[in-house]
Amino acid sequence: MKTLYLSIATLLCSAAYAQKAQVASPDGMTQVEISLHNGQLTYDLHHNNKRALDHSPLGIKANWGNLAEGLKWVKETTTTVTDHYTLDRAKVANVDYEANELKVEVMNEKKQKMTVCFRVSNNNVAFRYEIPKQGETASIRVMEEKTGFDFPHSTTTFLCPQSDAMIGWKRTKPSYEEHYKADAQMSETSQYGHGYTFPCLFRVAHDKDNTWVLVSETGVDSRYCGSRLSDMQGDGLYSLAFPMPEENNGNGTVEPAFALPGATPWRTITVGQTLAPIVETTIPFDNVSERYTSKHNYKYGRGTWSWIVWQDASINYDDQVKYIQLAKAMGYEYVLVDNWWDNNIGTERMEQLVKYAQSQGVDVFLWFSSSGYWNDIEQGPINRMDNSIERKKWMTWMEKLGVKGIKVDFFGGDKQETMRLYEEILSDADDHGLMVIFHGCTIPRGWERMYPNYVGSEAVLASENMVFGQNFCDGEAFNACLHPFIRNTIGCMEWGGCFMNRRLAKGNKSGTRRISTDCLELATTILYQNPIQNFALAPENLLAPAEGGAPQVSMDLLKRIPTTWEETRLVDGYPGKYVVLARKHAGRWYIAGVNGEKDTKKLTLDLSIFLQKGDIVETWTDNLKDQDPVYTAKMKIKDTRKVTVTMAENGGFVLIK
Repeated sequence: MKTLYLSIATLLCSAAYAQKAQVASPDGMTQVEISLHNGQLTYDLHHNNKRALDHSPLGIKANWGNLAEGLKWVKETTTTVTDHYTLDRAKVANVDYEANELKVEVMNEKKQKMTVCFRVSNNNVAFRYEIPKQGETASIRVMEEKTGFDFPHSTTTFLCPQSDAMIGWKRTKPSYEEHYKADAQMSETSQYGHGYTFPCLFRVAHDKDNTWVLVSETGVDSRYCGSRLSDMQGDGLYSLAFPMPEENNGNGTVEPAFALPGATPWRTITVGQTLAPIVETTIPFDNVSERYTSKHNYKYGRGTWSWIVWQDASINYDDQVKYIQLAKAMGYEYVLVDNWWDNNIGTERMEQLVKYAQSQGVDVFLWFSSSGYWNDIEQGPINRMDNSIERKKWMTWMEKLGVKGIKVDFFGGDKQETMRLYEEILSDADDHGLMVIFHGCTIPRGWERMYPNYVGSEAVLASENMVFGQNFCDGEAFNACLHPFIRNTIGCMEWGGCFMNRRLAKGNKSGTRRISTDCLELATTILYQNPIQNFALAPENLLAPAEGGAPQVSMDLLKRIPTTWEETRLVDGYPGKYVVLARKHAGRWYIAGVNGEKDTKKLTLDLSIFLQKGDIVETWTDNLKDQDPVYTAKMKIKDTRKVTVTMAENGGFVLIK
């Protein structure tokens, strides 16, 4: 029988002391306590009777009143929230959600009211502010959120800094593409002094073990801005921060506004004694709902993508035909035609190209810039997606051609105005049967459940950087051991990787040098989750190995890799060091691992959840004995709790049952 911890006994002390209310997860392991002391609201978070967050502040300051100070406790209510829902584009297909909910209503000296709503499920917390209509006042501009996350002294961090605005390529940042630091001290100031992008991972060290905490947000749409964490303020406190005024070339307000009654997005916290609850969390999707329904049935799958290896010069008719032929040879569903197609191919020949692709059983995604007035991007098509009239005209044209999706690039901001553009692009695209990938963009915030045609966001220092600099190639394994624990936990991650070229340029003879093993590249196709996976393959990979092609065993596996999953389980790992992850598709388990450390790693894994004694499994491992890069075999499982795998430096493995 489950133990139910709710605020059954609200602790009401004398006026000189704090008023408190408590709520816990259905299993009783995760507890939140809300307190009001000296007119200010705070909350504490414990997991397994160990402190994860100290007295962390709550409240907002509106254009018409202060709902962060001088507050009085009005009432609290409790209930249980349950939901069952399905997902077709995320790391899990079926979710049964159960949470205990605590709402605390407060008011300020002007009798203006606000409710803080906490929902606590097993290993997860979601909370938001709910604002009623204030007399005749039916709207709110949120000038500041006091929301904070106050960590104990023993905490280290795994964070990605927020960049300056209007820097980088053609002044397109911020775009969530900075370097993570692993196990950094909290005292460190972020690289640019603007705090950190979501999601944010923390390790709270105790005497004998750790408590892991992941902080993010979900449910952000056209009615709010995207947020981040500030630099540490005081002793372990990180506060919620709004966008910088300079983002998007100064267009749009920093402070979000919405109609009343209304609510802010959900801030989310995932907590666990191990990293498994972090990797497996569904909190980004649990408390959001579909923004519109679709009449279309979208098909997910794999694609080829010339730009990632052959670059801008490949965006011509003849080279795109070669990539369509590559997609056909691999059995892939899509080809992505990247920037400059409007200039180098043109609309008339694009119509011919789409018809040719369809004749080969391949469908087309087309690239667009997001705008033309908040950065200096010249790659076309520009000035198409930011204007509703132009956008609908081009989407009508694509629908007539049978184009299946678009990749929209270079957003550079998190303001409410920018979030409104994301939503408008998605909504208009769905009207025309188009799926949408975002690139050079913000993270998804529950969007897989909110928008039926959303199929991925980059929002990470992704594969293209390996083409631009050798240091990115050198750090690939480290990053591959970070993202399954951080960025990819909260939503789709359009990485665009899996190189089979050893040299990252056309012909496989020049350019930056990939130092990862083929098995690492194969493993990332499972480790990185996105329903549309545009892999970094090139036509030369189809040649015989003696002619510079990829090993046949690698190419054969890449023909089999799915892009949608029924379950996701963490097997083992530590951020930045190594990771072993299992995903299930059509009843089969795909288990992949990557080694980010500077030596060969031998692991003994407990795979009893996925395998049975006597099972025959297929394996792809680093070949440490001769020149063939991949060793593939069938292995009979003798002991499901003691399955041994070996990964080379910068290497990995794949196991399929």
